Amino acid sequence: MAKKINSLDALGGFVFSTNKDFELHNNEEQQETPSPSQQKLEAHLDKKNRGGKVATVIKGFVGNDEDLKALSKQLKTLCGVGGSAKDNEIIIQGNFRDKIMDFLVKEGYKVKRVGG
Repeated sequence: MAKKINSLDALGGFVFSTNKDFELHNNEEQQETPSPSQQKLEAHLDKKNRGGKVATVIKGFVGNDEDLKALSKQLKTLCGVGGSAKDNEIIIQGNFRDKIMDFLVKEGYKVKRVGG
């Protein structure tokens, strides 16, 4: 028995059109990044699923991907290590939580220390 499709979401976002004048409009708008004083970040230490190695994770960033990656680059340069930025989180390799928190506070962010 075949599944019934109740909505276009059931198709996984794929839609076929026979309209030869159809134009795909991407309505996703860039999310505007609030000022640092309006951001409430959390600084975590994490070593789960990392082979026993520690990483500093900054969570709670609100804004577009370009600003997230720019802040991530500043933090990686500050600490002299690698890391990544995705899903509104910044992951920095190593235990640099205090150093990162001091930097973020100087930049105007509100940072909360989470965990031990």
